[in-house]
Amino acid sequence: MPLRTVAIVGAGGHLGKEVGRALLSPIFRASYANVVFLKRQPTEGSGEKSFDDAQVRFYNDDTLSQALHGVDVLISTVGPAGHDFKDILIDAIAGSAVQLYIPSEFGVDHTIHDFPHAEWDRKKRHYDKAVAVIPTTKVCRIYNGLFIEDSIGPWYGFDVEHGIFESVGSPDKLISFTALRDVGNVVAQIARTPIEEIPECLHVSGDASTVRQLGAVMENAGSSPIQIKEIDLFDFKQKTLAEGTHDPSKYLRFLMGEGKIDHTMSGLKNDNEFVNPGQRNWCWKTMAEYAEETNGRPWIGYNWSADAIK
Repeated sequence: MPLRTVAIVGAGGHLGKEVGRALLSPIFRASYANVVFLKRQPTEGSGEKSFDDAQVRFYNDDTLSQALHGVDVLISTVGPAGHDFKDILIDAIAGSAVQLYIPSEFGVDHTIHDFPHAEWDRKKRHYDKAVAVIPTTKVCRIYNGLFIEDSIGPWYGFDVEHGIFESVGSPDKLISFTALRDVGNVVAQIARTPIEEIPECLHVSGDASTVRQLGAVMENAGSSPIQIKEIDLFDFKQKTLAEGTHDPSKYLRFLMGEGKIDHTMSGLKNDNEFVNPGQRNWCWKTMAEYAEETNGRPWIGYNWSADAIK
C-alpha cells in the first residue's frame, strides 16, 4: 500500500502543536510519504516558523481546495473560534481526494448529552454536514475525555491552592483524562491505520481517576491535604442548564458526576488497545506522573477567571 500524505490544519494551536510533533516523531514519521502543515496565507511582513521534515502550504478560503491536492488524510485541530472555517473545510474536502478526515473533536462524547449547548451543537452540525457533503470520505471522531494538563484547577472544582476538591455528585465516579501528547499520538496512529479498519469514533483514556483518587494523588505528590466536598448533582445540573452559560466547564462538572466522561470499558467504551495495543507504540501518561511533575500543585498562583482553561 502506498504511503499517505497527511495534512494538518491548526498545527499552531494548543493541541495542534502536539499532533504536529507526533506526526514528525520517530515513532510515526516513516509511516507517511509526506506531512503537510496547512497555514493561512501570511499577511505582509509576517514570519512563518519552519518545520523539520514537513511541507508548509499556505491557503486562504478561496485556495483551500488547491492546498489539499494530493492529501490522503486531513486532520483538523482548529479551535472553537473557527466553526465557520471548519464548514468551509468540508466543502474543500469535497473537491479533493482526501480519504480520511479527522475533525476537531478531542474532548467528551457530546453525542450522548441530554441538553443543548452551543459549542457541542456546532460540532454535531459539522459532523452532519460532513456525512452529507463528503459521504465517500471516512470521518473519524476522537473522544479523549479531559486533557490532563488542563484539568486540575478551580474551573472544574479542583482547588489545590485552598485544599478543596468539589465533586458534583459522587466523588467515586471514574473520569477519563488524556495527556495532550498522547492525543497527538492517537491521531498520528489513526493517520497510518488502514482506512477500512478505522471506526467512525474512538474513545481513549490515558488515565481514569475519581475525584477522591485525584485528591490522594495530589497529596502524595506534595500538595497540602485535600478535602473532598460533594455537591448535589441534580441541583447543580438544573442550575447550570437554567443559566444557559456558554462556558462548558460547569457542564463538564456535572457530566463527571453522571459518569459521562468515563472512557473505560466499564463506562462509555474504550479503544486504547485498538490504537496502542499493549502500549507497544508508546506509554500512556498517568495522572500520578503529572502530579509528580507539578509537585502536586498544578496551576498554583494562576490568575483564574471565567475565560481560563476549559
